[in-house]
Amino acid sequence: MEITFVGHAGLYIETRHGSILCDPWFNPAYFASWFPFPSNEDVDKEKIGRPDYLFVSHIHHDHFDPAFLRDHVWKDATVLLPEFPINNLELALRDLGFTKFIYTKNGQQIEVDGLKIAILASVAPTDGPLGDSGLIVDDGEVRIYDQNDSRPVDMDTLQALGPYDAHFVQYSGAIWYPMVYQYPEPMMRTLGSRKRQNEMARAVNYIQQIGATQVIPHAGPPCFLDDDLFAFNDIDRDPTNTFPDQTVFLEYMAEHGLSNGHLMIPGSVMTLGKDRCAVRHAQPEDEVRAIFTEKRAYLNAYKARQQQVIDAEKASWPRGQVEILPALKAWFEPLLAIGDLTCVGVNGRLLMELDPEPSLVIDFQNRSVYAWEGQEWEYRFKFDPALIEWLIVNQVEDWINDLFLSCRFEATRKGAYNEYIYNFFKCLTPERLEYAEGYYAERSTEHQLFEIEGYRIQRRCPHLKADLTRFGKVEDGILTCTMHGWRFELATGRCLTSDDRKLYSVPVGAAEGEEAITAAEQPAYVPPPAVRCKHCWFMPEGTANGSGANGKGARPGKRPAEWNPPSRSSSGAKGDGERT
Repeated sequence: MEITFVGHAGLYIETRHGSILCDPWFNPAYFASWFPFPSNEDVDKEKIGRPDYLFVSHIHHDHFDPAFLRDHVWKDATVLLPEFPINNLELALRDLGFTKFIYTKNGQQIEVDGLKIAILASVAPTDGPLGDSGLIVDDGEVRIYDQNDSRPVDMDTLQALGPYDAHFVQYSGAIWYPMVYQYPEPMMRTLGSRKRQNEMARAVNYIQQIGATQVIPHAGPPCFLDDDLFAFNDIDRDPTNTFPDQTVFLEYMAEHGLSNGHLMIPGSVMTLGKDRCAVRHAQPEDEVRAIFTEKRAYLNAYKARQQQVIDAEKASWPRGQVEILPALKAWFEPLLAIGDLTCVGVNGRLLMELDPEPSLVIDFQNRSVYAWEGQEWEYRFKFDPALIEWLIVNQVEDWINDLFLSCRFEATRKGAYNEYIYNFFKCLTPERLEYAEGYYAERSTEHQLFEIEGYRIQRRCPHLKADLTRFGKVEDGILTCTMHGWRFELATGRCLTSDDRKLYSVPVGAAEGEEAITAAEQPAYVPPPAVRCKHCWFMPEGTANGSGANGKGARPGKRPAEWNPPSRSSSGAKGDGERT
């Protein structure tokens, strides 16, 4: 097996059974904030442009580069698709012209023309843009694991699919924390140091558990070439910087007794066999070393080559084209109305400071958006209003994947990190938010049921967790979830749309203990009329109008006196800082 390092998390894997292009990223991402480091400007795009298979781990723009995929990758490639709950990645790839897809099941190995493939998908709201994944490739002689940014929690499955001859692992920052926060300098240095150490310690923990013969650090760090962000680069091996480079991590591995690490830069090729591993670089060794030992000069030269790109990006931002407050009010308030657990989880006000434009408040307690007039707030973000205008003009449904990862903002919070507030900004469509709400609800300690047409059923659709008190409609004993059209037979719970789903459904008045779940029943919550949205606003085309969205005969219960938000996901952010 030969593996060409394409840059950042990009790999071009050549096997005797075909080739796979993984996560190619060439164009600057996140409002031209992130650039691949080291530069991959000289990678042979023709060589990697005709793969047999394409794997995109998730839709973050340092992994999913639509311009490169559109212009340089042939559309005969077959896409290896992770099992994500929402099909945004598939739709985005289809928009680019890809038509061949292999739909994998999470953690299940498949064989395609002699090549064995498995994809481990992570699907918590905190995992990438509602999904991240890692790829396992076995050509019959060599087995590798491309973990990239993903943070798998099912180690038993991962280890059972091994052992591995090579492990590609993220070790460096891919986040805005703590750089954008407005803390005193001593505190910033403490937080930065802790974050840097935690990132590398997490990577070493994965390396030790997976136990691959060879390890290659990749998937970061990016570099920042804009003057406004240049200070974020770890130029002098600053122990408080969250973006250590490959050489720093290889030394960290050695300090922890791991001597099996390899440095690969864009264009490097690894030849991998059962008992052999060799890396050859496309540049002389002294030039490779200079990238890291003379990093300031390297980045300054890189910056000079890319300055026109940065200037053009900034010039393209709209200014004065959108009235921000009424646009966000119309967009966000219907989402706040259906985001029960999200609003409970945030439980505060977010000040969006838009200097020099008037600032506004997103009030998660009252589920409203209004002009700021000095009200108290718990969270504060300061943005260039041109970026908000761009997001509105383009109706971007995931602000994390453009605005927040750009690091082009300031943040302040009163209290600890709150994952709900950032997850809200990933979920700016009803479909996305309903998925996040369902995910939280599933991890609540109480079962949430409601009564409809003489049956007591689960509140969340077994498909993508849409709230059936809002989206459920019953006709002739068949419940239809109007969010995506899935149908269930109330008498049996049988799904008429797919064989692998079942609805919990029992007749009202069934004997206690007849179904174990009834003992832990939790009635459903419907928001009071003052904050309920108009259902027709978010009903998909071709479904019933909003007047029947709660379902014929639905009788939701009252909200309990106390309803605590579910606990933090084990795969989500930890107390030491945000993740995406």
